[in-house]
This record gives sequence, structure tokens and C-alpha cells, in this order.
Amino acid sequence: MRSSYMKAVAAGAALVLLTACGGGNGGNGGDGGDGGTAKTTVPTPPPPPAGGHAHGAEAPLGAVTVDGMKIEALQGHGALTAGALGHLVIKLPYSDSGATIVRAWIGTEDRSAALVGKGDYAAAHDDYDIHAEAPDPLPPGGAWWFEIEKPDGSTHVGSIGYLTVIPGG
Repeated sequence: MRSSYMKAVAAGAALVLLTACGGGNGGNGGDGGDGGTAKTTVPTPPPPPAGGHAHGAEAPLGAVTVDGMKIEALQGHGALTAGALGHLVIKLPYSDSGATIVRAWIGTEDRSAALVGKGDYAAAHDDYDIHAEAPDPLPPGGAWWFEIEKPDGSTHVGSIGYLTVIPGG
């Protein structure tokens, strides 16, 4: 949803700039013969969701224990496919108002061919949203890998399987 919102904002901004700059028609802001009175309607992008946290249905991946911490995970944006953007939601067993840094990637622990995403803290849900691009092809035995960096500097790494098919979807 954020991606669609940002695309709408970018398209609207480009249209405004093109119109404001004369649209390549001699710089008069019109169609070259109306004295600059032509009007362009710029679509209004939809408002961001309340709490800024809409990715459609999020499928539960389960929970894993990492260094004594029970980490809950969900996957958004539907089934994970090679080369596509994936969405992971991480819920920590404690609340620190976003002071923890959470990173995630798709693939193997060594991060080979992986693009690492940094989580955004969602206060409304007290969890972290992380977007990462899946490698193409998906590696055998691949998973969602995540790194939790606590405010004290300690790091904790874990993994949980991703969904390439969404149950019931």
C-alpha cells in the first residue's frame, strides 16, 4: 500500500512540475494559444492508513526463540517470489519504543546475494516492518534471516521460513 501511495504522489508531483514548467509548449503554461488558462487536474493520492501500517493480509510465520527471546514473525505482500519485494513483520518480546535496530534479508545466513532491509518501528503495533528483495533464484534452504541489535549493542541473529504459498490464499 505504501508503494502505491508513493507512486501516486510521485506521479502527481511530476504532473505538477510538467504543467508548471510549461509542458514543453513554449513556456506559457497552456496549450500554446490560450494565454496560460488551461487547467490540469492532479489526482489526489489516497491518504496513508491510520498508523501507517497497511500491507494487506499478513500471514503468520510462527515464533522462534533466539538467545532466549521469543520472536514472532508475519509475512506481508502475499507469497514470496524470486526477485520480488518481501515484507517481514517482527514482534519482539519487549517494548523499547523503537530503540532496537532490526534488519532482515531473504536467503542464507551468510547474506550471499541478499539485499538487507532495515526495519521501521510501527508504534501503533509495537513491531518492526522490514522490506527486503528476494534473490533470484531463491536459494535452496533459504529463509527470512533477521538481526536484532539491542540498545546495549548486543546482536542476535535468527531465521524463520518464508511462505511461497499463502495458506487459504
